[in-house]
Amino acid sequence: MDNILVTGGAGFIGSHTVVELLNAGYGVVVIDNLVNSSMESLERVKKITGKSVKFYQADLLNMEALQNIFEEENISSVIHFAGLKAVGESCKIPLAYFNNNITGTINLLMAMEKYNVKSLVFSSSATVYGKPESVPISEDFPLSVSNPYGRTKLIIEDMLRDIYKADTSWNIALLRYFNPIGAHESGEIGENPNGIPNNLLPYVSKVAIGELEAVNVFGNDYDTPDGTGVRDYIHVVDLAEGHIKALEKLTSNPGLVTYNLGTGTGYSVLEIIHNFEKACGKKIPYKITERRPGDIDMCYANPEKAKKELGWEAKRDIDKMCEDAWRWQSKYPKGF
Repeated sequence: MDNILVTGGAGFIGSHTVVELLNAGYGVVVIDNLVNSSMESLERVKKITGKSVKFYQADLLNMEALQNIFEEENISSVIHFAGLKAVGESCKIPLAYFNNNITGTINLLMAMEKYNVKSLVFSSSATVYGKPESVPISEDFPLSVSNPYGRTKLIIEDMLRDIYKADTSWNIALLRYFNPIGAHESGEIGENPNGIPNNLLPYVSKVAIGELEAVNVFGNDYDTPDGTGVRDYIHVVDLAEGHIKALEKLTSNPGLVTYNLGTGTGYSVLEIIHNFEKACGKKIPYKITERRPGDIDMCYANPEKAKKELGWEAKRDIDKMCEDAWRWQSKYPKGF
């Protein structure tokens, strides 16, 4: 049986995508170094789906381990999630981000080329649009970045465009995610950041269970209806389903294709806090603090291209995103 290799498959988006892959009947092999993820997530995946995955604990910087996987497993396609992903941290340790995200990807691509696996779904990000001139954001907008994390995504996108130009036998989908939140509705897997969360929703969840004191709202003087930053939040399961659609698309030899995965609706930080209050039935204290460097006013997708070409659209609304995130958080307050 052909297998899909999922790099970073024990992480937040990775584990939810593995569930959808297994449910769709794919064989799955996961490589993950567990730096920001947990083996337990794959145990839970098994609990949810009744199916297990082949797991390799290894780093993409380890070329030998990578080649071993391609030797041992019948890999037909790769979904590449593995990477460091905190914007703030990337500004402090850019070199670690460049080494991990870019060198790791180069190793992966070299192994793929060596074993003639030329089908790839790449986990990119809406950060490649920088500070967009207008919203909603379409795939043909100019690209620029405002932090090292975003730069690694854009450099990898550029590399993939160059590789495809040089060898059109590759089929590559660049998926630009907006802001994934929520959790699997079973409450068994969800976002499980180490230490203090960098992203809004896990932070709000931790305040809701009393682990953190108050949500820091970074700036309330943005050019938005309530002054707080507006983002396009997408349910992680909708996002995972987008990867299945992208994989299907690659079987028709489309070459290199790019899609936004978002809902097309923006919510402000305060709207997210209030929706979460509804889901958990309690007040969530917050305090307004300084803006963070590199943050932008508004960012939401025009998701029409994915709808038209992949037959995919986000179905789960903000209430569902908050309910599912709260179910996971309250069921497993300590995460994995």
